[in-house]
Amino acid sequence: MKSRSLPFLPALVLATLASAAHASGNHAADVGKPGVAAQATRRVQVDMSDAMRFTPSSIDVKQGETVRLVVTNSGRLPHELVIGSAQDLKAHEMQMKQHPGMVHADENLVSVAPGQTGELVWQFTRAGRIEFACLQPGHFDAGMKGAFHVAGKPAKAAKDDHADHSH
Repeated sequence: MKSRSLPFLPALVLATLASAAHASGNHAADVGKPGVAAQATRRVQVDMSDAMRFTPSSIDVKQGETVRLVVTNSGRLPHELVIGSAQDLKAHEMQMKQHPGMVHADENLVSVAPGQTGELVWQFTRAGRIEFACLQPGHFDAGMKGAFHVAGKPAKAAKDDHADHSH
């Protein structure tokens, strides 16, 4: 029986890894959603370097805004910009450590080869702090992370219910 099950073991492992990788990207909705390029209100240029830093590492945006991130890898190592909650980024980073060379194509990230530029269009649907990081093995631990600061939509002015009714 063992000899029959062994050929299926690699397929089972690959299916499990694919499920785990896919599951890690499904939390993107908590931090926004892929944007439509034609609806981007502005471009933000981000540089990724082998000093394990993003420049800028802090980006201000508005709730509901769609931003085109133009991400350049000025280093000699592969880098990526992954958007997510701190918890999801840490979990994804652990997966990357366990499976070096894992290829993923989640909608909340852009991987950029050395000397190249990539783009990610993202709509920020909720206010608050939203993290981004490079999850290549060792890069996150070296400090390659940053944050979007998403300002909430201004409250709509309430109608004046206390209008002067004197005659």
